[in-house]
Amino acid sequence: MKILLLSVRPDEHAAIEKWGDRHPDIDLTTAEWELHSDTVDQVAGYDGLVIQQRSQIEPDVYPRLHELGIKQITTRTAGYDVIDLQAAADNDIVISNVPAYSPRSVAELALTHTLRLIRKQELVDQRVREQDFRWTGLQGSEIHSLTIGIIGAGRIGGTSARLFHALNAKVIAYDIKPNHELDDVLTFLPFEEVLQQADVICLHVDLNETSKGLIDAKALELMKPTAYLVNECRGPVVDTTALLAALKEQRLTGAALDTMVVEETFFNFDLRGQELPNQDLVAIREYNNVIITPHVGFYTNIAVQNMVDISLDDTLAIITGGTSEHTVG
Repeated sequence: MKILLLSVRPDEHAAIEKWGDRHPDIDLTTAEWELHSDTVDQVAGYDGLVIQQRSQIEPDVYPRLHELGIKQITTRTAGYDVIDLQAAADNDIVISNVPAYSPRSVAELALTHTLRLIRKQELVDQRVREQDFRWTGLQGSEIHSLTIGIIGAGRIGGTSARLFHALNAKVIAYDIKPNHELDDVLTFLPFEEVLQQADVICLHVDLNETSKGLIDAKALELMKPTAYLVNECRGPVVDTTALLAALKEQRLTGAALDTMVVEETFFNFDLRGQELPNQDLVAIREYNNVIITPHVGFYTNIAVQNMVDISLDDTLAIITGGTSEHTVG
């Protein structure tokens, strides 16, 4: 039994080796390349396929995989928008993901970002680097005095809610399918009311047709001018043009972004001394009340091991005739 893992980072090898030690009868091969039209033939001879990539899989890849006998693709990520689910289904390819590799890892970054924003830590750090030690403009807020608005109270959003609640913040939330097991830590409200009432809006929604551009100019206008926006989900959920306008016009006090539109062109690249490839990135970096992190919310020791373990467990189950609870489509 042979499984091929693509787009493997150096930090994943230890986790892959641990899984391999528990399954000595499985032949694991790792590669750094992505699955595309010009690489798909290299999949020949493998029984299972595990990917993790930023760019879209082309339509002609799916029938070629079918010809090669590939019956599944597992992505070791929560998001699967790089995969055409209909094209996969048309070619008898089962798709699965890792929906909850570590809700705590992303939730903890949301908390970290919020604390840095409300204590104006970006401005503090900038001033200290410039040897400016004045207090002017640095008065912060205490988190227990704030209302935190969670948009998307699923696995990650629910974990965030519990963390904020543990610090005595008031937590309100919007979700299209409210999970009332969270009623002890938050209050569900309509979308517009969460935007209007919250001091911090934390985004934890899946990326789909209903969530693209969810935070647009209208949504930003509903938020308090003293509020902060924290995006830990996917870049297209926020209309970047509208966000830049709100920051410029001071209709928003600050933002933290762990994900951005077209981030695949700059996140996880060393661009020191180079011209940045995206003008929105250039523009938003000018604001000292905006925190940018390169999509590292998932990036903890526990999350990486879980992503590898779950994806390989599911791949093995599917190719040996079993099922996975993480299939999508």
